[in-house]
Amino acid sequence: KIDGVAASIRYENGEMVQALTRGDGQSGDDITHNVRTIADVPLRLIGENVPPVLEVRGEVYMTNADLVLLNEEREREGEAPYANTRNVTAGSIRLLDPKICAKRRLRFFCHGIGVAEGLRSEQYGDFLDELRAFGLPSTPHVDFIPTFDAAVEHCEQLIEQLHSLDFEVDGLVLKV
Repeated sequence: KIDGVAASIRYENGEMVQALTRGDGQSGDDITHNVRTIADVPLRLIGENVPPVLEVRGEVYMTNADLVLLNEEREREGEAPYANTRNVTAGSIRLLDPKICAKRRLRFFCHGIGVAEGLRSEQYGDFLDELRAFGLPSTPHVDFIPTFDAAVEHCEQLIEQLHSLDFEVDGLVLKV
C-alpha cells in the first residue's frame, strides 16, 4: 500500500470530470484542478470500450527521488526541507494554485473503483489490466498467490525489498 493521499477520480464518457480526496468519509476536498497536473493521470481515457462512467480510486503520492529534488530546491531558496513524501503530497494536492502543485511532480496509482458502468473484468488482475488499457496507472507489485502459506512467504520477500522502492509503503494488502 503506497503511503500517499487516497483519492477518487471520475471519468464520464472518457473525460476526467472530477477528483476528490476521501476527506472524512462523507465529503472530501475537490482536488480536480491539481489532479489535472499529475502527468500519469490521463485527462481523457484511451482505448476500446471506454466506460460511460468510471470512478477510479487510488493513491496520490510522491517518489522519494522527487522529494530529494524538491528539498534540494527548497534549501537553495533558504527554505526548510519537507520531512516526508506523504505530508508534502497531502499539502500539495490541496493547494489552490495548480502551478505550484504541478512542480511537485505528484503521481497516482489506481487500485479500486467506486461507481462504474461498463467494465468487463471479473477478476482483480483483469480489472488492473483493463485500467492500464484505458491509460490509467495501476498499483504495481500485484501478484496472485494460490495458498495462504505462499502469500505469507511472498509478503516476507516483499518486506525485504521495500528499501529498493522509490515510494513509501505503509502496509501490504492481501485480497481474498
